[in-house]
Amino acid sequence: MTPIMFDLLLRSLWETIIMTGASGLISLVFGLPLGLALVVTSKGGLAQQRWVNSILGAIVNGFRAVPFIILLVALIPLTRLIVGTALGTWAAIVPLAIAATPYYARIAEVSLREVDRGLIDAVRAMGGNRWTVVREVLVPEALPGIVSGFTVTLVTLIGASAMAGAIGAGGLGDLAIRYGYQRFETAVMVAVVAVLIVLVCGIQWFGDRLVNRLDHR
Repeated sequence: MTPIMFDLLLRSLWETIIMTGASGLISLVFGLPLGLALVVTSKGGLAQQRWVNSILGAIVNGFRAVPFIILLVALIPLTRLIVGTALGTWAAIVPLAIAATPYYARIAEVSLREVDRGLIDAVRAMGGNRWTVVREVLVPEALPGIVSGFTVTLVTLIGASAMAGAIGAGGLGDLAIRYGYQRFETAVMVAVVAVLIVLVCGIQWFGDRLVNRLDHR
């Protein structure tokens, strides 16, 4: 691999990290509260509101049902409105974040539902309000699952960011398509695949270590 190609690989790696990190952070900020809302408004929840739960569930399921490549194209007008362009790394963050938020919300919902109901009832019996239950029981007890789910979301976002390269989003996917596929440069394709594997394994390793630490706190 030439020095120029190596520089392109490093730049593409940085672009992938930016896309994954920014969209992952957005999905955490919005996805976790959405997952909490799905849990507390469900039947038997802390603030049971069946119609609210149904609407939120329909929205989440609707976005999750759309294949990401189609969502990329469908959100081009919104991306232009927010970022000012539909091309480039920052433009890709919009559809990535919108796709990841409902995905992570469902993962967080599953973890939150696994919290022992007895702990929730005990806090309520001692006079704890809904916010106290969420802050002191639901989130802390579900934290290992929440972190594990966020790790899975980040890994999924890496794959999605590579797919976004098909429409000029930059990153490793764009490098693989433009040079590895269109110009038949096998070395570039192999290097991109190797970097992606290392990146995914690194994120998964760090996430697993963090989950193990939380499980034994």
